[in-house]
Amino acid sequence: MSRTLSILVLCLSLAPAFADAPNALLNTTPLTWPEEDISARMMDGAHQFVERKIAEAKDNRQKFWPPSAAPGDQALESNRQRLGTIIGALDQRVVPSLERFGDDLAPALVAETTNYRVFQVRWSVLEDLTAEGLFVEPKGDTIRKIVFLPDCNQTPEQCLGLASGLPADRQAARRLAENGCQLLIPVVIERKPLETDDPQVKRSNQTSREWLYRQAYHMGRHPIGFEVQKTLAAVDWFFWEGEAPAEPALSKKASGRRQPPGNLPVQVIGYGEGGLIALYAAALDRRIDSAVVSGYFNSRESTWSEPLDRNIWSFLSRFGDAEIASLISSGKLTIEHAEAAPYTSTKGDLKTVSGESVRAEFNRIHVRSGSAKPSLIIGDNNEPRGPLCDEALGLKDAKPLSSELPQDRRRKFDPRDRQRRALADIERHIQTLLRRSEQLREKNFLLKVMPEFGDAKWNTEKSLPTRSADKFIEGAKPFREKFAAEAIGRFDEPTLPLNPRTRKILETEKWTAYDVVLDVWPEVFAWGALVVPKDIKLGEKRPVVVCQHGRNGLPRMLIDGNETAYNQFAARLAERGFITFAPHNLYRGEDRYRWLNRKANTIGATLFSFIVAQHDQILRWLGEQPFVDGNRIAFYGLSYGGETAVRVPPILEKYCLSICSGDFNQWTTKVASTNQPFSFMRTIEWEMPYWNWGQTFDYAEMAYLMVPRPFMVERGHLDMVGRDPFVAHEYAKVRWLYAQLGLADKTQIEYFQGGHSIHGHATFDFLHKHLNWPAPAPE
Repeated sequence: MSRTLSILVLCLSLAPAFADAPNALLNTTPLTWPEEDISARMMDGAHQFVERKIAEAKDNRQKFWPPSAAPGDQALESNRQRLGTIIGALDQRVVPSLERFGDDLAPALVAETTNYRVFQVRWSVLEDLTAEGLFVEPKGDTIRKIVFLPDCNQTPEQCLGLASGLPADRQAARRLAENGCQLLIPVVIERKPLETDDPQVKRSNQTSREWLYRQAYHMGRHPIGFEVQKTLAAVDWFFWEGEAPAEPALSKKASGRRQPPGNLPVQVIGYGEGGLIALYAAALDRRIDSAVVSGYFNSRESTWSEPLDRNIWSFLSRFGDAEIASLISSGKLTIEHAEAAPYTSTKGDLKTVSGESVRAEFNRIHVRSGSAKPSLIIGDNNEPRGPLCDEALGLKDAKPLSSELPQDRRRKFDPRDRQRRALADIERHIQTLLRRSEQLREKNFLLKVMPEFGDAKWNTEKSLPTRSADKFIEGAKPFREKFAAEAIGRFDEPTLPLNPRTRKILETEKWTAYDVVLDVWPEVFAWGALVVPKDIKLGEKRPVVVCQHGRNGLPRMLIDGNETAYNQFAARLAERGFITFAPHNLYRGEDRYRWLNRKANTIGATLFSFIVAQHDQILRWLGEQPFVDGNRIAFYGLSYGGETAVRVPPILEKYCLSICSGDFNQWTTKVASTNQPFSFMRTIEWEMPYWNWGQTFDYAEMAYLMVPRPFMVERGHLDMVGRDPFVAHEYAKVRWLYAQLGLADKTQIEYFQGGHSIHGHATFDFLHKHLNWPAPAPE
């Protein structure tokens, strides 16, 4: 090689790689989409994708339902157990106990007619949970024992004709009572606006059912599950063998033993929301002889469009109404196509479904050998019947409804008070679970991985040895998989080749920024802004900081958006020599991303199921770039980006470091507590509850999955997302674990006198230290 050529090669090798920035990066296709359309295009594609996956779920779920399985088959029992799990009907019920109660103003004996007596009662369900309602005792022979379940906006009194609100031909409980049926009629939590004097809670526009749903869902429970448990506790009482209860007395609890039920069948009958509860209860409990479901049965592929309190985690992955009906293997099922009580809200609607849809779902019910064939009651031309016509009630040839209306003897009774008690009782139960959850999470994660951490004793030594980080890392692997698969959720879909498209969007003296678009799935792509310092030498590989925006953000806000919350930290870090990448995450467009999360929930996925896959593609592409050190890619996010910092890097181990800003919290308290002013229970963020996280993963447990990688929290004292004592309490657990594993220098928290924003002081130092990149000289 000549001396002149050698000098030329040397000069080229030392020249800045991006001094003369091209309009598109090497080995990429030019991006032609308008920048202002990319966010909406991403959201549209994500909705299309999840709707396709929901449609596929109906065929995919067949693997859980062997066609030849007989009643009692293990596969059916597994499905029954799964249904109980996802509606939160998990807890052991207590010994049956029914109490007829009252006082001088509201006596236990509510009403009496020629044929029956009505009592106000409550019965035991769980250790700290009771059910309340009406008990109807025939004066003659009892022909059936029935748990009668009204729609959620009906009272037991209306169903018996004790109160106005339903015409005589819809007073189905009264019809049954006059024909010799013994009835227990629970109060069902209503779907009406939550009663509150709190202006912030009022602005959240919650119903009573949604209020319970939000807190219960995060704790692995559900309003549906509680009402199924109340129903099954009533069935327990019907089956309790012993002496008959004592005659009613003021506040006297039924004691002694009841006589065996003999051959009397136990039935559940429900309309609307009560129909849902009846269907699920009969599927779970094979003691129930028969069920009548009116005004509920349908295809559930659009269950995400129904009221929010019907959102059930992973429901469509294994179930539709036909599959649930298939579990009612030991008795009879009657489906009545009836008009639904209409309901409209911004979080889901209810309307009467078509007869064709009901019939199509009914025809999918698999009748197993030895099981009774279900019945469909539907009008001519597939029109609705009922609700709860005589044919559905099994009273086709019974005596007609009499003119004798029961008269309520209570001089002081307000059904609103009883509804408030029912709501408060369930809320109290959930909040007790919440208070106990920290110890449960520690027991089921930390102490399973390192049981020796539970051997507490007083130590006076000045210095103690640390534990093996390797043992913890190995033991945490199953929890990382559980977090990824069960808490976040995965889509069963292989990712596409990257197919990168890029274009230059900004340029300064120090760096050049490019839009980058990568394929993920056919309808879904990843998008972000790559910021590359101009002084990178040919052949040099630098660390990358992935800088994540928060709710309703865009990549440019982190670069040149002049946003005080972000303080242009992606550009500032690029000026320090880091390559930065600002991805766009899907939490933009307010309710559009909330509906996306809800759709995903039906098949066992979440908003972060998309985000994890997008970041996985981003990491793969970044690692392929000749100027990137793939072993030094860090994450730094604010707000919803800080939320991402404790969800994505714990799963994607290619992130070598994570910084959570403006978000770290006691997450269970933040999401589900009803007595904290900073809780999401008081806000519009109805997507925040994630199924069963309260008992499995809070921020400490998510941070544990970062071990041994560096992890940092950035916290403004005046950031109203949380409160310092709660943040400090949760972070202390992280700091303690890192210290016990000899990794104390790899974790840090910075408090600063500010609000919900990137501070960019200690966090920048943390990045320089752990990414091994020299900090600029002090000015």
